[in-house]
Amino acid sequence: MNNYSKYFMKIEEAIQGKFRNERHKLGVNLIYTSNWYMDKLNCIFKTEDITHQQFNILRILRGAYPKPVSVKYIRERMLDKMSDVSRIVEKLREKGYLSRLECPNDRRNVDITITEQGLAELQKLDTLIEPLERLFDVFSPLEINMFNELLDKMRTHNQAK
Repeated sequence: MNNYSKYFMKIEEAIQGKFRNERHKLGVNLIYTSNWYMDKLNCIFKTEDITHQQFNILRILRGAYPKPVSVKYIRERMLDKMSDVSRIVEKLREKGYLSRLECPNDRRNVDITITEQGLAELQKLDTLIEPLERLFDVFSPLEINMFNELLDKMRTHNQAK
């Protein structure tokens, strides 16, 4: 069995373990499936010499485009809250995917904008990721909507605690 064939099994078979209850199984399954999907995304990112954190920052910048944003703005919207945003921004600047401009009023603040090259790279990545998103075609549009609502419900409910 190769490293990826385990991903095509039910969770009990893949991890060869038992669960205390269905909630425990759900938590393990959620982590396992998230890692499975990230592995697939990372294979795509590797072909473009980009990390998922860099991709996330480019998407954030595209969403704000053409308006410049701050490092704080990016940090607040990152999927991976532990990322070193300043270091990642600098790597993306070196690749020509974004520009940094010191604010004239406050030199500690920096305006960050995606470049045309960054927009083109994102468009290319969108095309490469599109076939991966077809994995979700096993779900009906209603199921996809419900899945999104359930995940949002879990996070927003637990945010209040």
